[in-house]
Amino acid sequence: MKRIAALVLTLILAVPLAAAAQSQPAPRTPAAAQDGFVPVDAPVSAQDTIPAPRLVAIAYGFIWVVIFGYVWSVRSRLSRVERELEAVSRRVPARK
Repeated sequence: MKRIAALVLTLILAVPLAAAAQSQPAPRTPAAAQDGFVPVDAPVSAQDTIPAPRLVAIAYGFIWVVIFGYVWSVRSRLSRVERELEAVSRRVPARK
């Protein structure tokens, strides 16, 4: 019952907002009235660019370090469980 009430309340609040957003036309301003905005086709200087290859290499390196760390963690936990299982199997006599 609470879910239905929450859904109805959400719809009651969302429908007028959606209608208001659709009824307002997009503003159309001429290029001169854009307060001095001038689109740029190319970077002005080398300082204005982002060194993408370096960032991509750092991101891939970070991901590989995380993956290797996770695999190492799983391997060490699995070997510990195997040692504990072996110790328990030595303590419990085998059934015939």
